[in-house]
Parts: sequence; structure tokens; C-alpha cells
Amino acid sequence: MTSDIISKPLVTVTNVIWSYDHAKEQVVVLLVKKADEPFYNFWSLPETFLRATESADDAALRLIADKIGIQLNDYHTEQLATFSAVGRTKGDRHLALAYMTFLPDMPNVVAGAGALDVAWFTLKGAGTTYSLSNETTTIHLPEEKMSDADFYASPAVQNGAVQLAYDHELIIRTAVVRVRNKLDYAPTILHVLGAEFTLKGARSVFAPFLRLPSQAIDNSNFRKTHAHLFEETGAKKSVGKGRPAKIYRLK
Repeated sequence: MTSDIISKPLVTVTNVIWSYDHAKEQVVVLLVKKADEPFYNFWSLPETFLRATESADDAALRLIADKIGIQLNDYHTEQLATFSAVGRTKGDRHLALAYMTFLPDMPNVVAGAGALDVAWFTLKGAGTTYSLSNETTTIHLPEEKMSDADFYASPAVQNGAVQLAYDHELIIRTAVVRVRNKLDYAPTILHVLGAEFTLKGARSVFAPFLRLPSQAIDNSNFRKTHAHLFEETGAKKSVGKGRPAKIYRLK
């Protein structure tokens, strides 16, 4: 007869932090460069160990202050998923409680404790794939046809030749797919635009998740198909030389 082994893993809270670059009209996600082992000098999602005196929700917000120096006043956060594969870490077993946070106006960030650097990476979608990029680095996310099990069994993961620390490529892919699947009924990603937005802004947020250029999303059809989600505020905003754009908010 065999006996069950009771595991007492470490628990980390990992946060996929979304925002929006208004100057470039691009959706961005925050990555930090690790200052410690394992995965020293690798880009990763902000994460922290869960303390005995706090909830996971509280830890998801605390790590933003600890890692990037932001005290949140205006935000929306939600749980994403739990990542508990046996092979996701070497040595001590770590479970990751993943969250998503939506920050308006792409705040300036500075590297905090445990980080060599911090940067916003632009989300891009084309064909069947997604990627993250900044001026010097491009990170390709796993294709959707790759299962979680196949990801952990892949040679890159087994040999430590991953693009991001741990399984953070998989966590971000999960976040992207979650956001995309909610676009037509609960587009919380629009919180990155703030409380109010134009339809052009909303289309530019939807576009990378749909793997389309924003100009490929017809404005009139977009307004009609999303009328159950958006409502006009009655205000307008001047954009370029054309007619002022109507301002909307989530219902």
C-alpha cells in the first residue's frame, strides 16, 4: 500500500497588469526584469509571495506598490486562474494565483524591490498568434493549439530556455484569451481607457485581441453590435480636424 504525499507548496500571486498607451493607441502589459534567482535577468510578470496575514486580493495590489511603486487609486482587478502544474517550477513547488489589473493612462513606472528593470510591452495579434514587444525585445506567446500540458512538456520549458520566467508566457496567453472571450459581454479591458472613451479608442483596444488592425473594425457596425455594452455620456471630444467624437462609458 502506498501513502499519499501531502504537498505544502509556496504560493505566489502573479499579476497581469494591462494599460493603454494613448500616444501610440496601443494596449500594453507590464513586465519586470528579475533581480534574483531563479531566472535572474529574465523578464517576468510582477509577482509576490502570499503572506500569512493577507488575502490574495490584497497581495495582488500590494505587489504593484512593492514592484513598480504605484499606489493604486483608480483601478479594476479580477482573478484570472490558478497555475499549479507540478513541473512549473524546479526545486520547491510554487502555485501561482494569477490576477489581471487594468490601469488607465499607462502610468510611469520605476523598478522596485526584486526588479532590475520594468517596462511596458505592446500586445500585438496577427494570424493565429500573439506577441509582446518593446523597442528591443519581442516575446512570442504560445499558440492556442498548444495545451497547458504540452507547454510544460516542451523542450524550452524542460531546458529552461523560456522567453519569460517560469510559465509566465502561458499565464499571459491565458489572460489574452480570457479578455478576448469576454469582449462581447464583459469587456473589462476597456477600464484601461478610463471611465469614458471614444469608439475609436474602444476599437483600438479590441483590435489586438481580435488579431485585427483597428481600421478593419467598422465603426458603425461596432457601435451597433456593442450597443448593449456602451452608453453615450452626452459629451463629445475633439479628435483631429473631423467632427467631435461622442463619448461613451460601460453600462
